[in-house]
Amino acid sequence: MSSRRKSRILAFQALYAWEASSTPVQEILEFPWLDASKLEDLDEESAAFTKLIVAGAIESVRTIDAAIAAHLSHWPFERLKKVDLAILRMGAYCLLFQKDIPAQITIDECIEIAKEYGTEESFKFINGVLDGIHRGVAGPSQAAQDGIPPGVPAPGEKGGMS
Repeated sequence: MSSRRKSRILAFQALYAWEASSTPVQEILEFPWLDASKLEDLDEESAAFTKLIVAGAIESVRTIDAAIAAHLSHWPFERLKKVDLAILRMGAYCLLFQKDIPAQITIDECIEIAKEYGTEESFKFINGVLDGIHRGVAGPSQAAQDGIPPGVPAPGEKGGMS
């Protein structure tokens, strides 16, 4: 498993812990749930990448949650499972604020994490929501590059799937 994948898993876990416990950000960034040996194995670069995602997602949580909510069809935001919400927040943060990382890598990583930690259907749901956010950020020209004809809603848009 790549160090970036491990960092993303750790970021997802931190965002889950933050949501579930309302623990202060500084305490979350110390990874209190990791046992000492795993914490020692965490290299500086991986820890920095994880902390960037977690701190950025928490700092921008209102913007991120609004982007997620805008791509939920017939599903209230409040009913999201905490695991799915943590993965979506991580993915949305990366799509909205980490423009140097290709969107497809972010979405694929979130799908893989959802397959491992979410329910049987989580990965499909997360794919639809994050794809909708990506298309919203990328705009119509990206949708055309992705092979979606003009006038056809992308997943997550009104009339789309999410």
